[in-house]
Amino acid sequence: MAPLTHPSIVDGWFREINSQWPGQALTLKVNKILHMEKSQYQDVLVFESETYGNVLILDGVVQCTERDEFSYQEMITHLPMASHPNPKHVLVIGGGDGGVVREVLKHKSVEHVTLCDIDEAVVRVSKQFLPHMASVLTDDRVTVFIGDGFKFLPEHENEYDVIITDSSDPVGPAASLFEAPFFTLLKKSLKEGGNMSTQGESLWLHLPLIKELRETTKRLFPVAEYAFTTIPTYPSGSIGFVCCSLDPKRSVSEPLRPVPDCMYYNNDVHRAAFVLPEFGRAMVQEGRQLQQDFTGVRPGAKPEGNDKGKLTTEKKVLLLGSGFVAQPAAEYITRHGYGLTVAARSLESAQELANKVINARAIDIDVADAKALDAAVADHDLVVSLIPYTFHAAVIESAIRNKKHVVTTSYVSPAMKELDEKCKQAGIIVFNEIGLDPGLDHVAAVDIIDRVHKQGGKINKFESFCGGLVAAENANNALGYKLSWSARGVLLALRNTAKYLQDGKEVVVEGKDLMSVAKPYYGLPPAYNLQCYPNRDSTPFREFYNIPEAQTVVRGTLRYGDFASVVKCWVELGLLDDSPKEWLANDQQETTWAKVMAQALGLGESTTSAIVEKFKTLTSFQGDKQQILIQKFKQLGLVSESKKAFPRGNLLDTLCATLEQDLAMQEGERDLVLLQHKFEVTRADGQVETITSTLEELGAPTGSGRPSAMAKLVGVPCGIAVDLVLTGKVGKPGVQAPYDPATCQVFLKAFEEEGIVMTEETF
Repeated sequence: MAPLTHPSIVDGWFREINSQWPGQALTLKVNKILHMEKSQYQDVLVFESETYGNVLILDGVVQCTERDEFSYQEMITHLPMASHPNPKHVLVIGGGDGGVVREVLKHKSVEHVTLCDIDEAVVRVSKQFLPHMASVLTDDRVTVFIGDGFKFLPEHENEYDVIITDSSDPVGPAASLFEAPFFTLLKKSLKEGGNMSTQGESLWLHLPLIKELRETTKRLFPVAEYAFTTIPTYPSGSIGFVCCSLDPKRSVSEPLRPVPDCMYYNNDVHRAAFVLPEFGRAMVQEGRQLQQDFTGVRPGAKPEGNDKGKLTTEKKVLLLGSGFVAQPAAEYITRHGYGLTVAARSLESAQELANKVINARAIDIDVADAKALDAAVADHDLVVSLIPYTFHAAVIESAIRNKKHVVTTSYVSPAMKELDEKCKQAGIIVFNEIGLDPGLDHVAAVDIIDRVHKQGGKINKFESFCGGLVAAENANNALGYKLSWSARGVLLALRNTAKYLQDGKEVVVEGKDLMSVAKPYYGLPPAYNLQCYPNRDSTPFREFYNIPEAQTVVRGTLRYGDFASVVKCWVELGLLDDSPKEWLANDQQETTWAKVMAQALGLGESTTSAIVEKFKTLTSFQGDKQQILIQKFKQLGLVSESKKAFPRGNLLDTLCATLEQDLAMQEGERDLVLLQHKFEVTRADGQVETITSTLEELGAPTGSGRPSAMAKLVGVPCGIAVDLVLTGKVGKPGVQAPYDPATCQVFLKAFEEEGIVMTEETF
C-alpha cells in the first residue's frame, strides 16, 4: 500500500502556511502520517514528527503536539480554575483532544466536567493517537457532548462555576466564538461569581483581535484580563488567554491554591502570565499602537489599506448561483471579511448556502430579468457568476451599466470577449477562467513556462490532462465513473470536436471519433489505470501561454481505463444523439432498456440475447474486448429486459435519466481530482529535460458537509480571485484570464496559503 500523502506535507516536512500569520511559517519534520480524513467540519491530520511526537493538525493548523501541549492546556485551564475559590461544575467548549479536561480534573473540588465539541472526529482521533490527553474522557466525572456550543449554552444557564473555551482560530466555524453574542451566552451559563477563559491568539500577531476581545469582555464582565504563555509550535511561539470573572472583587491573576502535577504552571507563572510586554500592554489596555511597521492582523477579517487589523465589510460581493462549487467560494469570500449576498432562482437554495457561512444573506433572482439583475448588481462591488456560461454575457452587461467588477470560472466565450472594449470604457475588471480547469492549470503552466524562458530555455512539447474522477476505491461500476455535475453536460462534452498540435501539425478529431483516439496515460501512479483523450481546441494556448516554439500542444481529459471503449460503443449505438425520437416522447410511459435498445438498433425482438448478437456485428465491439464490453453493458442494465428506462424525448436524455440514478455519488464516497502538466524542455546548454507538475486531491466523503475535491478546487480559486480583484492585486479593466506571469505569481502564493500546491519533478 502506498504511503499516505497530504498537501501540507512537502518533501517530508509539514508546513503551516496561513494568512493568519503572514510572511512566516512553522515547519516540522515528519516521520510518517498516522491518520487523515475530511470530517464534517474540517480537515483532520495526525502525523508522527521527528522531534515533537504525535501532532494533531486541523485545517492545516497545529492544534497540539505531544512534546509541548502541556503549556497551553495547563495555562488556559488553571488561570480560571485556580483563581476560583471552589469550582465544582466545569464546562469545556472545544478541546476535543481532552487536554483541558485532564487539567480540570487535577482540582479536587471538581465534581463534574462537560466537554462540548462540535466535531466527533477530533475526539475519536485523539483517543487513538493522543491517549495521554484523551484517555480522561472516559472518567466517570466527564460527560462528552458532540454538538454546537451555541446551541448547548442556552439550555444550560446558571449551571457552571468555570467555563473554558478551547477554540481553534477565529476563522470559519470558530469565528463566532470570538464575538459578543457568544460571550453573552457564556456569561448566562456561569453561576454567580463564575470564571471563564478563552483562547486569545498571539501578542506578536493579533493585537487588533486581542484589543477587540478585551473591549468586548470588559463590557460584559466586571473583571476581564489578558494573559499569555509560551509554546514552541504555536505561531510566533506564544498564545494568549482572555480570563474573566463575574465577581467584581476577584483577581483572576492571583491563584488561591497550588495545582499538583504540572509541568509548566505554578503560582508564580500564574501571576507573571498577566504581566504583558510594553507593546502589548499599551495596545490591549490603553489602545496605543507602539509598533509602526507591523500593527498585527485580525484573523477572519480582511486587511484594508493601512487599517490592517480592522474587520471591514464595506465591500460587498454578489454571488450568482448556489451549486456545488459555490460553498467553498462563499466560505473564502466571507472568511476574508466581505459581505456576501447569495442569489439564486430559488430563494430556498440561496438561503441554504447563506446559512452555512458568516456575514451572508440570500435573495432570489431571475438573471433574465435585466431590471432585477441591475438592482442586485448595483448594490455590490463585485459579481461572481457561477451560473451557466450562457448567462455570463448578460451579467457582464449589467456590470458594465453599474460599473462593477465580475469574476467567473468559465472560459471566455466569443460573446464575453465582444464586451471587452465596453468593460475597459467602464473601468471594470472581468476576470475569468479561475477555477480548476480552467484556472489552476493556467497558473501552474504559465509559471513553469516563464521560469524556463527566463533561464534561456524553450518548450518543445506541452501536454496537460485533468480528470474529475471518483476515488479509486469507489470506482465500482462498469464505467468507472460517477457524476459530480450534470449528466447531460458530461455526455455533451463527449461529442465535442478536439483540435491540437502534434509535432508541428494541426490535428482535428471530430466528436464522433473522439473516443477512438483515447490512449493509456502514464505518469501518475499506475494503480489508477488511466486513459486520456484531447479536449476542445488546444491550439490557441500556444499563444495564450507564450510558447510559439512548441511543436506539440495538447490539453485533454483523464478517465479510468475502458471508459472510452464504452462511450465509443454508445456513439455507434446513437446513445449520444439528442435529435427527437417520437417513440421516446416525454409523454411516453416508462419502458425497459431492452426495448429502447432494440428500437435503436432496428430489431424486431427486444430480448437481451438478440441485442447482444447485434452488438457482435458492430465495429466498436470488435476485438479482444468484445465480451468485456458486452458484460459492461449488462452491468449498466442497458440490455436488460427488466431495468426501467425513462423516455426523455431522445436517446441522449433517456440515457441521462438512467445515469443520474445509477452513477450518483453515494453516502461516504469521495471524488478525486488529478491534474498533470508535462513539458519537454530544451535548456540553454542544449540539455533536454522533462518537467511534470502534478496535483492529486481527494475530496471529503459525500454527505459530510465538506466540499468535494472538485468543489474545493473550483470554488477556492474563484474566492481568491474575488479578493485579489477587490484589493487591486490582479487585473486591469477588460475581459481577461490568468495568462501573464505576474498575475500567476500572485495566485500561486494565495493557492499555497490554502494548501493547494502542485508538485514538480524534473528528469
